[in-house]
Amino acid sequence: MTGTTASKLQSPFYRCRDYPKKSGMTVFCDFDGPIVNVSERYYSTYQIALADLVASYQAQGMILPIQVLSKQQFWEMKQDRVPDVEIAMRSGLQGEQIDSFLRNVCEIVNQPSLLNKDKMQPGVSWALALLHQEGVKLVLVTLRDRTEATQILINYGLARLFSGIYGTDDSQIAYQNNSEAKTQLLAQAIKEQSPRSSWMVGDTEADILAGQALGIPTIAVTCGIRSCYMLKKFQPTRIHSDLLSVAHDLLGITQLVRV
Repeated sequence: MTGTTASKLQSPFYRCRDYPKKSGMTVFCDFDGPIVNVSERYYSTYQIALADLVASYQAQGMILPIQVLSKQQFWEMKQDRVPDVEIAMRSGLQGEQIDSFLRNVCEIVNQPSLLNKDKMQPGVSWALALLHQEGVKLVLVTLRDRTEATQILINYGLARLFSGIYGTDDSQIAYQNNSEAKTQLLAQAIKEQSPRSSWMVGDTEADILAGQALGIPTIAVTCGIRSCYMLKKFQPTRIHSDLLSVAHDLLGITQLVRV
């Protein structure tokens, strides 16, 4: 993956209204969702897993009457926390077909050819640069493989903005989105970073529950794998559309003015 460094996204023709520096504030931020858009990878994984299953049955002289969901249908189901089993059923699978499909999904979702489909969310580079230059300590807390997440940030020139990067060494955990694992990882980050004030920013219930369990306010973003409706059920402190909106909120920016 290649990208544009954060500094190139800061327009020299605009400035923010005056507001105090936020030194002392720490933002713990998830990776998939707030920073990276994984929708294309997840949908491609779904399509490939279905195609593989159809091919295996055809090799045995059998035809599977499947119904491939559109990307919009698929992603809306993911955002509404529809279980993968039900997604498989709505695609026409049943019984052992579902088990085979789900096993294949887990096996291929983190393959390099599919990981390359991940893209930066719009405005992320600007949001991170803005928070960093105003004294906010940025700490990445992700269930994704740490080395993998770090390399993507390096590719986009963003790794330098983070004071810490906390991840896992198990590529399957991120897809499973385990809230207990997220809480443990966030607890480690809090212990080592010793923040004076902090926020947890994420796009799933795992992020919200982790922040709540550790007593820090949470901000949910709707640009990821959960809908606003689903996120509200977990009662985050605030909800925003994306990371740039989060940055504006935390920094007290109401508008940009031309200079």
